[in-house]
Amino acid sequence: MVVGLQRWGRQHWPGLVLCQVVALAALSLSAHYQAPAFLLALLLGMALNALSRETACSPGIEFTARQVLRIGVALLGLRITLDQVLLLGWQPLLMVALAVGTTLVLGVWLSRRMGQEDHTGWISGAAVAVCGASAAMAVAAALPSHPRKETAALRIVVGVSILSTGAMLAYPMLVTALGLQGQAAGIFLGGTIHDVAQVIGAGYALSPQAGDTATVVKLARVAMLAPVVLLVALVHRRAGSMPSQERPPVLPAFLIGFCAAVLLGSSGWLPPALVQAGRDVSQLCLVSAMAAIGMKTHLPDVLGSGWKPMLLMVVLTLFLATFCAAWLSGLA
Repeated sequence: MVVGLQRWGRQHWPGLVLCQVVALAALSLSAHYQAPAFLLALLLGMALNALSRETACSPGIEFTARQVLRIGVALLGLRITLDQVLLLGWQPLLMVALAVGTTLVLGVWLSRRMGQEDHTGWISGAAVAVCGASAAMAVAAALPSHPRKETAALRIVVGVSILSTGAMLAYPMLVTALGLQGQAAGIFLGGTIHDVAQVIGAGYALSPQAGDTATVVKLARVAMLAPVVLLVALVHRRAGSMPSQERPPVLPAFLIGFCAAVLLGSSGWLPPALVQAGRDVSQLCLVSAMAAIGMKTHLPDVLGSGWKPMLLMVVLTLFLATFCAAWLSGLA
């Protein structure tokens, strides 16, 4: 067994180290320039595309893009506690559940109407409805293997990162125009902006109350990642995969890990320092996985994908904002 581990380490460590170095560079640039870490890791990884083709780094890059990604998604559950979600009350929780469900269904339906492959609809719907790039990567990991799945996921991550940054800048002005203040403004921002970092930026730009509420609502959306991934796994298991492919599991291991992390983080048994360390490891795993996906992707494949995937995400983003604004207007 020791010999096997040594052989595995020799094969994988060059790619693993490379992905971690790129991830750390992306995180450093993100902190300095206030840009999305996922997008920076993706771009840096694409610049190193040649290293993923028949080099000593290839096995480690492949392992990072698949297995390290799953570890990061599982540890993402440490960002959520059940108390945070329940403190919102039933009305915002119902809004989040309905918004996520309808956006996901609309994404799958629209992608078919636009002539896109099914995985594009599932990944796009989850990215817009749940938590941006993290959700896109988690749903892609739960979908059956497909030769164009990773390229589609990369396109969607780029698109949702751009839209999320735009929403962070535009939505504070929008909520002011709609007359939403305090908690209502926070509910709208947390219910519509795709990535957690952008939610925090937009919320606290308005007020501390809006920032606190937006963060908790956003975490409630992140908690929807578990049922969404379970739904994806069940649908594709029932539908079946190609005859040469293994059927996806009913409960992916990383989904079980995500739920366990939520329960552990909510229990209070873990020291705060350990919880924070787990969150940091999750972020590093996800960013390094995004760097690995970038390394595996050829730029011409992304540029040649056409305008339809981006249009799909724009439509879903507008639908989500309209849904939440209408819901809050009805409560006012």
